[in-house]
Parts: sequence; structure tokens; C-alpha cells
Amino acid sequence: MKSNKKIAGALTIGALLVATAYAGAEESEPTPLKDRDDGAAVPSVTVSATRRNASLQSVPVAVSVLDGEALNNANRTSIDTIVQEVPSLTFRQQGGNKDSTIFVRGIGTISTSPGVEPTVSTVIDGVVYARPGQATLDLLDIEHIEILRGPQGTLFGKNASSGVLNVVGRKSTQQTTGFVDASWYEGSEKRVRAGVSGAIQPGVVSASLTGLYADYDGNIDNVHAGGGKLNGYDRKGVRARVDITPTRNLDIALIADYLRSTASPTFTAYKSTSAAFNAGIAPVVAGADNRQVNADIPSDIRDKNKGLSAQVDYRFHGYTLTSITAVRDWDNTQRTSTSAIGNAAEVARITAAFPATRDIGTVDFRQASQELRLASPKEQFAEYVVGAYYLHGKDREVYQRIVNNGAAINSGRADYGVESDSYSLFGESTLNFASNWRAIAGARWTRDDLSYDHARVSTQTVAFPGVQPATQSAGSTDKDGYSGRVGLQYDIARDINTYATYSRGYKGPAYNVFFNMLSRDTLALKPETSDSFELGLKASAFDRKLTANIAIFDTRYANYQANFYDTVAGAVVTRLINAGDVSTRGVELDLNARPTRALTLTQSLAYTDAKIDNFNCPPAAAASCNLNGKPLPFSPKWKSFTRASYALPLENGSIVDLSADYTYQASTQYDLFQSPDAIQGAYGIVNASVALSSPVGGWRIALVGKNLANKSYATNLVTSTGYVTRAVPRDDERYFGITARKEF
Repeated sequence: MKSNKKIAGALTIGALLVATAYAGAEESEPTPLKDRDDGAAVPSVTVSATRRNASLQSVPVAVSVLDGEALNNANRTSIDTIVQEVPSLTFRQQGGNKDSTIFVRGIGTISTSPGVEPTVSTVIDGVVYARPGQATLDLLDIEHIEILRGPQGTLFGKNASSGVLNVVGRKSTQQTTGFVDASWYEGSEKRVRAGVSGAIQPGVVSASLTGLYADYDGNIDNVHAGGGKLNGYDRKGVRARVDITPTRNLDIALIADYLRSTASPTFTAYKSTSAAFNAGIAPVVAGADNRQVNADIPSDIRDKNKGLSAQVDYRFHGYTLTSITAVRDWDNTQRTSTSAIGNAAEVARITAAFPATRDIGTVDFRQASQELRLASPKEQFAEYVVGAYYLHGKDREVYQRIVNNGAAINSGRADYGVESDSYSLFGESTLNFASNWRAIAGARWTRDDLSYDHARVSTQTVAFPGVQPATQSAGSTDKDGYSGRVGLQYDIARDINTYATYSRGYKGPAYNVFFNMLSRDTLALKPETSDSFELGLKASAFDRKLTANIAIFDTRYANYQANFYDTVAGAVVTRLINAGDVSTRGVELDLNARPTRALTLTQSLAYTDAKIDNFNCPPAAAASCNLNGKPLPFSPKWKSFTRASYALPLENGSIVDLSADYTYQASTQYDLFQSPDAIQGAYGIVNASVALSSPVGGWRIALVGKNLANKSYATNLVTSTGYVTRAVPRDDERYFGITARKEF
């Protein structure tokens, strides 16, 4: 009944929006409308996927492009939410952003260690983010996002062996403009942005400033006394940009950003056969759509993320010399607990089978980077980009754990850190043998210097579940690696081009550095390499009323760096290992149609077969390693995204926009060890919106409905002895919201 009232109320608001629009139209003087078919075409999209601006339809790379404003209107304002729109992209939600992971084509790195780099690189305004947790907080002022699929090591670096998220922020404008937008969603989710942009010295200096405030109570109820809501967030941020053009051939962009976030990500009890676990969470009952916990100390994740960058572009004789200098700081504090113990009457819940734990971890990460690139003139026989890159990263972490098993309280503290230096030289060239065919060749040399130190103090002298004995170690390694790409591109017709490429990916050496690090973790992991073959076709037809892009890929990884779950003293622990050989192959299809100026249709589809080919079982492993032929986790075989939008123009100049989208994901295994309890069944999510806007007045108001079919699902399922817990996404149930924007 409550859901029906929500729907009825939402439909009423939507009807009022449309009625108001028509009323405004009737009050104005009728004017002839232009034929909405005139100029109907899929808009041309410019991307920087080849480190120089080019049309999306012309680059020999599989790329998905998401518009920043459209993402904001759809309440997709962070990396974990945009995966719904990109079938080749998935996201592993964990206890905090520090441990969350992005996957492209089924490949990603699951690890909490600062000594391993991600498989998917995140690049924001040309700056590589060395730790993935830096980029999972909020998308503050985004022009668009490019998702480059497959190894991109030649131009984007070694930590791009399965793909790149290339985030492009907005530039400042010469004309003085400003905006305020706000949104409110059920669950008391609020988001307000405001920005101003304009010339300080016309033609020479312009600047922009954007601020953000967003908060959300959460969608999980803590039934403990005074518990309130969990799984929410509170974010405050600002981004400033200054663009300087002292001469016609020189551009300078200075960018500063700061974001502060507090979050309470929480897993709920999904399934249980453990009497001790059931008693520990009571009165909460485990279930597939359970949104309750009983926690006396809820999770509390705090982040400060800030950075400065300067990009200088100097043009001479058709060449462009680019320099990007950047420094970034990231501070993260995680306070988590599995305890349901709140007072003396509940002490009986503490048992060896379900102990109470307290974890407190801090991260202090700093990075500095410098990139130099030279791009040759266009429309030459040989067009090329060459460059050099340097990244220094320094990580210091402290992790404390207290375990109460009812008989004793044990604790430990680990102080550890990782320092890295990465140097590389790279270049890629396009050889235009004729107007309709060309060759591509590129290579990158990388040198990594990696070192770590680790010291743990402990109350334990022997192995104990959750807390290991005291230890101290240090180590260092250095490696040279190579990546590259070769290929051919052939234009079948003016609007149809094909390409075939071979790419070699490279991900550097790693150390498994974490709280319960053991002597077996002190050896460096070998670099991970990949060999990828891709065939692609990009076409447009009917005067660009239809575009179609298709990619067929086959990628094989050697020395794949993965987390292996093992058992020590009766407790499950993780071991980062060179897991062996894995592969991913499949087909991706992107269709965009605009048969009229009013109607826009989008369809994206991915078939991905990501599996383990040969798993290397580490010596003395307690867990089973019979994994050959099994699927990789977080890799659904089928995933699709469909959107239809219709713009209804009114005679007073206003526009009513009707939009609906549908995301489908096939059954997905979340556990490397193929637990049947960690399989999320196939599901589909339906969203819709109705908006009224005035291009002349510069305003827009919209009603947004999320998960209209009210489908509950999990973004992660974690198995433990006797029970399974679930990561609950924001749109785990139906909800509605209103957004408004005013430009001036």
C-alpha cells in the first residue's frame, strides 16, 4: 500500500509538471514550430582517447562516453553508480572506498594492499590517480567521462592493463555564467551544487568555481538503541579552475580541488546457518532483502582528498607540447566493527564462533607526477604522440584490531608503508598510407622502484583468528616492463571504418602489505602482463541519425595478481598472489539513434566470458584451488543498458523531456572460489524521469523515479563460515526525487 501511494504521488507530480507546461503554452502567443526533423542527428562526440582530440567515431579504440550533466540529473554522481550505463564496467563495493574496485571486461584487482596498483586506471583532468580509493568519492564538476576498454598502457600508463576511466572536467568560460542546481530524493538524500565562471581579463584569463554539498541518511536501519540510519554519506567539496591564454599559442590551466567525505557503508546479513551468528545479530533476521543491522559501533569512513595541477599547452609550427604537473593528498580513516554488543545483558552473544571485533585504520597517501607530451601536426603521413612520465607515491598506514571471543581480548597494531617511483617513456604513431587506411604502432618502457616496511605488535605469541603474532619486515624490488600497441585501420566508406589491433598490457610488481602480513607475504609479486586482440567497426548511417560501434576482443593475462582466500588459525585471510593465467573474450555493441530531433534511443550490450585458465595454487594452501575453467568474479556474461528519451517542444519555447532507461545484468558470481551462496541472480533496473525546461529562461525541473520495479539486489556478497553478508546499493528499492537547476 505504501509503494502504491508513492507511485500515485509521483504520477500526480509528473502530471502537474506537464499540465503546467501546457498551461504556459496556452497563455503565450502561438508561434509556428520548426520541423523537429530538421537537423536530427546523433551529436558528434570529441574524445581524448588517443591523447589528442578526435571524433569518437574515428578513433581505433573501444570507448564509451557519458555526459556529466546527464549523470547528475540521473543521480549518478560517483563511480559506483555510473556502471549501470556501461555494460563492460562493473564495481565491487566493499566496506569502504579504500577497498572498492572497478572492473573492465571482467578484469580488476581486489586488494587492500597499498603495494599493488589497480588494473583500471583513473585519470582526472590528465592526472593519474595512483590509488583507486581517491576517485570513488564524488564527480564534482564533470564535462564527460570516457571509458576506454581493453589495455591502454601505451598512452595511459602501466596501471591501465584492462582499461581507463578518463574523466574530463569543465573548462571556465569567457562569458560570465553561473548555475545553481539542487536535488532531493526519498530517504532524505540531498545534493546542492553552485558554480560561477567568467573572464577576469577578457581573452586572457578566465576562471570558474564550483561548490558541492551532498548528504544521505542511508537505507539500512540500525536496530540497536539510538542506532538510526546507516549506509549513507556526507560530502562537501569545491573545485576551482583558472585558464590563462597569454598568447595565441599558449594555454595554461590551473586546477585545485578539495573534497571531504564521511560515510557509513554497511553490509547486512543475507543468509545464515550459524546459530552463533543469528544470536549475535538478533533481533535482525538474515534475508535476501534484509536492510537491518544490530551494531553498537557502526562503520565510519572519513576521507579528505585534495590536489593541485597545472597543464601547459604550447603550440608551434603545428606541434603541441603539453606539460602536466600535479600533486595530490589523500587521508582516509576507517572504523569498522562486527560487534553487536551494546550492554552487559548482551555479553552472552560474544563467542569464539562470532567474536566482537574493532578495526581502526588510517591512510596517509601523497603523490606527485609529471608528464611531458609532444603531439605532431595533423594530416601528415606520420602523426605521433611521444612523451615521458614520472610518478612518486608515498603511503603510510596504521591499522589496529581488537578481538573479543568471550574468553579473552586480543589486539594488535601494524605500522606500515609503501614508497614507489615509476618512470616511463612512450610513443604512438599513426602512419597514413592512404586516405582510407592507416597503421598504428606504439610502445612504452616503464621502470618501477618499489619498497615497503611493516612492523606489527601483538598480544599474541601464536596465530589467533584475526590477530597474528608480532613481526617486522622490509623489502624492495625494481623491474623494467614494456607495453605497446600495433594495428591497422581501414575506412570501408566515408562513414564506416574498421580496425584490428594487438595490445600488450603491463602492470608492475607488487607487495601484499596489510595488517596481518605474514612471512610468506614478504616476496614481491611478479608483474602482470596481458596480450589483447581486438577487432572493431564504427559506422554511421542515414545522415548520422544512427551510429553503431562494435568491438570483438580476446585478452589473456599471465601472472594475474589476485587475492586468494586461505585459512590461518581457523580464520579466513587473504593472500595476494600471482594466481596464474586468466582470460576475457567477448563482444560489445553500442547503438545510438536519433530518428527525429525529439526522439533519442541508446542501446549498449556486452557479452563477456572472463574465466580462470590455469590457477597457480600457492604452497601449503588450506583452501581448494580447483578453479580452472571457472568464471572470474564480478563478471556477468551478459549486461545491457537501454535508454529512450523524447523531447516534446511547446509553443512557448519550453520543453517537456520524457526519459526511461533499463539496465539488465545476468547472474553474477562474486566469489573467486565459486561459492553458490555468493551468486547474485539476474536482475533488471528500470528508471524514468519527466522534466520541464526552458532553454531561454535557463531553468529545468524534473521528477526522477529510480528502480521502479522495486528490485532488491546485491553489489557484493561475502561468504564467511556459516553466513553470508550483502552490500546494499543505493537503489536497492524504489524511490523518487525532484531535481531543479537555474542558470544565469
